[in-house]
Amino acid sequence: MDATCLLDGKFDLAESPVWSVAGQTLWFVDINAPALHRLDPATLTLETWKMPAAIGCIALMQDGGVIAARRDGIWRLDLAGGPETLLAPSPLEAARFNDGRCDRQGRFWVGGMTDTREPETALYRLDGASLPGRLTRQGLVGAIATSNALAWSPDGATLYHADTPTHCVFAYDYDAKTAAISNRRLFLDLRDSGERPDGAAVDSAGNYWVALYGAGRVVQFSPVGERLRDVHLPVKAPTMPCFGGPDLKTLYITTARQKHDADELAKMPLAGGIFSVRVDIPGLPETPFAG
Repeated sequence: MDATCLLDGKFDLAESPVWSVAGQTLWFVDINAPALHRLDPATLTLETWKMPAAIGCIALMQDGGVIAARRDGIWRLDLAGGPETLLAPSPLEAARFNDGRCDRQGRFWVGGMTDTREPETALYRLDGASLPGRLTRQGLVGAIATSNALAWSPDGATLYHADTPTHCVFAYDYDAKTAAISNRRLFLDLRDSGERPDGAAVDSAGNYWVALYGAGRVVQFSPVGERLRDVHLPVKAPTMPCFGGPDLKTLYITTARQKHDADELAKMPLAGGIFSVRVDIPGLPETPFAG
């Protein structure tokens, strides 16, 4: 399968695509040129909100707001022009927030990424209205350098997560009532291929789709880790897939342009674009933050 470029946006580090079912729009961020974007795929209309600090990931809220994990903390954004609300200050030092999303109950999970790429940060959970501002470190995951590949199985009973430099994705049992994780186990071992797991998504059949940064592809794995299909892109740095479209059968893929030299950009002029491909199994709507 080959993905095609939907928007040649030349984003430096596009990430965290989230489909709005209500608005039929694709939300995503550019981490390095910090901004929040909203794209209407039908008209290719792009709206942009500049950010004061690197923005690693977002989640939508039921009331139309957006929760954003920035270097300066986790914020509730009012896109109508109202004031931002700090939900939790960042506990990170020499690091920023990276990949994140809500679980099936609307709790926001987000991991860090260290400036040195040493394993000195962690994965965190931000609870909603019942425990406002409570940011809980997930000790079972351990120290990490680049948090990525966070996703849940359709029933919410399995959590997936990766520390990208390890080339491995781990699975955990997930207690939906308490948000506790247990039974850490290896789900994907990509060390032999050298492939680096970045952002991920799970379809309605439980298949796990993960962007392989640097390899120019997004790969679909079965719930037991069998490699099912590769989606190829004409760029080397896909960052994260998400499911969207009216039937949730369009896979949208963000990509990066950062750290490409002149020769690479000449060969891959669409680097930093937003790509899409039609798939046969629909995804699942993202759960909004329960804040």
